[in-house]
Amino acid sequence: MRERLLFLTGHLAFARLVRILESLGEPPFDWRVENIGVKVAALMTGPIILHRLARPIAADRIIVPGRCRADLAALSDALGVPVTRGPDELSDLPAFLGSGLRAKDLSRYSVRIFAEIVDASAMNVEALVARAERMRRAGADVIDLGCLPDTPFPHLEDAIRALKDAGHRVSVDSAEPSELSRAVAAGADFLLSLDETSLGIAEGSATVPILVPRPHGDLDSLVRAAEEAARKGLDVIVDPILDPIHFGFADSLVRYVETRRRLPDVAMMMGTGNLTELTEADSVGVTAVLLGLCSELAIDNILTVQVSPHTRRTIEEHDAARRLMHAAAADTALPKGYDAGLLQLHDRAPFPATPADLADLAAEVRDTGFRIATAEDGIHIFNRDGHHVARDALSLYPKLGVASDGAHAFYLGTELAKAEIAFALGKRYTQDEPLDWGCGADRVEEAEDKLKEAGHTLRPKASAGDAREPVRCR
Repeated sequence: MRERLLFLTGHLAFARLVRILESLGEPPFDWRVENIGVKVAALMTGPIILHRLARPIAADRIIVPGRCRADLAALSDALGVPVTRGPDELSDLPAFLGSGLRAKDLSRYSVRIFAEIVDASAMNVEALVARAERMRRAGADVIDLGCLPDTPFPHLEDAIRALKDAGHRVSVDSAEPSELSRAVAAGADFLLSLDETSLGIAEGSATVPILVPRPHGDLDSLVRAAEEAARKGLDVIVDPILDPIHFGFADSLVRYVETRRRLPDVAMMMGTGNLTELTEADSVGVTAVLLGLCSELAIDNILTVQVSPHTRRTIEEHDAARRLMHAAAADTALPKGYDAGLLQLHDRAPFPATPADLADLAAEVRDTGFRIATAEDGIHIFNRDGHHVARDALSLYPKLGVASDGAHAFYLGTELAKAEIAFALGKRYTQDEPLDWGCGADRVEEAEDKLKEAGHTLRPKASAGDAREPVRCR
């Protein structure tokens, strides 16, 4: 039996929604569109829907706009029909419907992230615990304490114990056998970087050694160390070491492939810092490729490092990449169409409306409020008094008639500047919403069941002595 879908919308979007649904041809469902009686679809609320939606409802599912801030569970109970929130933009509706109305599951991952504090010996215990907590919030699973050559670390034991008391798993990376032995005695969970000559440091403990080739690049030594650990009943992780570009990068990739061939069942690690830190390129794309390689070779441990300012979000990027690759691998699919967290500068579909769509919308507007959007031909701003298009924001100002309204001019200036940035980069712009930088910046979480408060330009001016906190213009 074909599913019957009821789409709720407002006056301005009604015609375009119908056109998009008609363009689907013969979809595997029956559909109907109902204008709920508001001008802008995003302004419909739960009470409005309950009051205006005709009964009985001849549908198996109701789809509301993505920006509709209503309690969907309460609506579903009241209407006796499941209510689903659709995409924010009408142009994304065909893809949404094609996905079977199911969101992609990005909650799972198989890669464990080790986040290194490279200057741990130079920090006091309180500072280490505070940084570790920030790393955990960013996605780190293990906090790695990096020991510096010829630099004493007298508080190593205190640091390990404090981190473990705070609920962290801890690894210690040192070239000094004495520091590694101290880390084992203090209860470290992992040791970096042991080899076939120093493997004995971890014997008789629960600490997992992470093995590297010695000398560098000698894969045979790494295999011998792993085999010796197996004979001793030790769990280990092996790391063939990823080298920087022009300093052995290609050969190091071969080592990872060969290690997996020779040690098919041994846990592996890849330290990504030699690529992310030492390549002058946005690290998010580098990270995506490396996590794709990890997915193919079943490398389930990653060591991240953040020293350079351009890798300031490296943990968040690795977290997003591991979830994307896990979901795609589970579906035996390309890592595409799951999530836009790794698309920081450019969007796959930056312009949700065509110039013709915006011209049609502008012709329907009957009030003085400005609408701002972007399309392939530039930045659009329109109200009942005119529709203007430009590729730069400043050229629009003389056409808007807001010279005597400072608050409104300031608001339009900030929105138009944001639109210009989005247009220049090929990012999606939505009026009154922050640009989405993916995992490159924190996202503001907002409730989906209530509308935002009015911003500065829509609030009445405060009277003298009014000490209310300002509300951000969103």
